[in-house]
Amino acid sequence: MSALAHVPTPSGQSAGAPPPRRGRHRLLPYLLLLPGAGWLLVFFGLPLLQLAAASLYDPGGSLSTGYALTWAFGNYPDALQAYWSHFVRSFLYAGIALVLALLMGYPLAYAIAQKAGRWKNLLLVCVVAPMFTSFLVRTLAWKTILSDNGALVGLLRDVHLLGPDGRLLATPVAVILGLTYNFLPFLVLPLYASLERLDHRLLEAASDLYASGVQAFRRITLPLSMPGLIAGTLLFFIPATGDYINAELLGTPNEYMIGNVIDSAFLVRLDYPQGAALSFLLMAAILAVVFVYLRRGGTEEVL
Repeated sequence: MSALAHVPTPSGQSAGAPPPRRGRHRLLPYLLLLPGAGWLLVFFGLPLLQLAAASLYDPGGSLSTGYALTWAFGNYPDALQAYWSHFVRSFLYAGIALVLALLMGYPLAYAIAQKAGRWKNLLLVCVVAPMFTSFLVRTLAWKTILSDNGALVGLLRDVHLLGPDGRLLATPVAVILGLTYNFLPFLVLPLYASLERLDHRLLEAASDLYASGVQAFRRITLPLSMPGLIAGTLLFFIPATGDYINAELLGTPNEYMIGNVIDSAFLVRLDYPQGAALSFLLMAAILAVVFVYLRRGGTEEVL
């Protein structure tokens, strides 16, 4: 009988072996999600709920007298009416910076992925190296580069691209250049990841079928790089829209973006209901743009 107890059954298990605990294995993936889900709940979900409640506070309250939750939904249209131009400016600056980043970032990512050879790792380090320093320090460096007495402005004046009194600092150009520089790595790295996996045999097949370089790029390289392109543009555009450091340091109040208004509402004017309402309006606007972009670009390319 002891020998028969270990005879394999048709399912591959011994006759005397206990059945596998399928329930525990089925729950294991969900248990692994608990730490991340708890982190998001504590440090994202709960603050988001608090921010939503603050956006509905009585606008007549203050820190000294206190705020009452009066479900003041009028805070949203009032905030939008007062600062709609800052919303438009934020999306306009971020959109222009994104176009500039694409014009520079796509060729750069393609060159690193396909043409760099043994220099690939070094070039990737050069792309990421600026992120080793503080965001604030990098922006202050651009303030020095674009200063009225800097070499760049002097060169542009010498070649008559700027007038004798022309300047770059404290203009929309400076803010857009700062946004482009600071967020460019977020666009290049996902693009590189997609282009690095490109199968060269597809390009060789296109060449054998007498496709030109432009046709091969349009029919093969660009479609296969779309996942990285979509991810990179989102990683660039979303933080660029809500940024306020570049406008603060490289611009004037005439170039302030919606992030500067939110920063002022919370830290200067102490108008928490308006700051919270503007924050939710910004999130809603960005989500709407992302949704439309993914629908037009094809969500299947991201997945």
